[in-house]
Amino acid sequence: MFRRRKEREDALDELDEAVEAEDELAEDVEESDDSGDSNRYNLPPAPRPDGPWDVSEVREPGEGRVDLGGLFVPGVEGMELRVEVAGESIVAATVVLRDSAVQLQAFAAPKSEGIWGEVREEIASGITQQGGVVDEVEGPLGWELRAQVPVQLPDGTNGVQLVRFVGCDGPRWFLRGVISGQGAVQPAAAGVLESVFRDTVVLRGDSPMAPRDPIVLKLPNDAQMVPDGTAPEQEPSKFGDGIDPMRRGPEITELH
Repeated sequence: MFRRRKEREDALDELDEAVEAEDELAEDVEESDDSGDSNRYNLPPAPRPDGPWDVSEVREPGEGRVDLGGLFVPGVEGMELRVEVAGESIVAATVVLRDSAVQLQAFAAPKSEGIWGEVREEIASGITQQGGVVDEVEGPLGWELRAQVPVQLPDGTNGVQLVRFVGCDGPRWFLRGVISGQGAVQPAAAGVLESVFRDTVVLRGDSPMAPRDPIVLKLPNDAQMVPDGTAPEQEPSKFGDGIDPMRRGPEITELH
């Protein structure tokens, strides 16, 4: 009689422990769901099976690409390649193809975590403070921002520029792309620019850099510069706003 009662008590104790464990699991799941947005930040860089690439992942980074030092930019027939200068440094490259463009800029990043989630939030906040409109969507290149950025038109009136901010976390670097023109609104026009972004190779180098410092670029050895003369000098971007990728900067000629 005692043995049977003891067995029943043991069984009840095991059942109580199982119920408590299920309750704790449910609480953990609920907390995880509540913090879904925060879980998108400070994560390790995601896999990049389709690029962009780190220089260590490509056997011949200069094959079919323009060597800009910190970036190897894919060559596309009929494209213009423009560089953005801050002081004495080249900090961004823009591929212009007909009436579309993608501006590429690489930055140093922490080794153990990605920063694209934080960067999206900062860009979106800056644009909305200017009176713009931003939508965060999951596009062909992952999470991106599709924005209407207030700009001043050539005739002095106010207008908006439609742009897409795309990004990718790599090993100790972050690559940002700003797609503008028809590529920001027409999927057919965006396809080539998205391929340019995916096939770009980043060379961060081994020198110590603070997170978000721009990876400085250089001109190809055989490049000829054609200064436009109208582009105002810019400070290196820290993911700030007001970037106009279609603004004419110094151009590299004879690249096809």
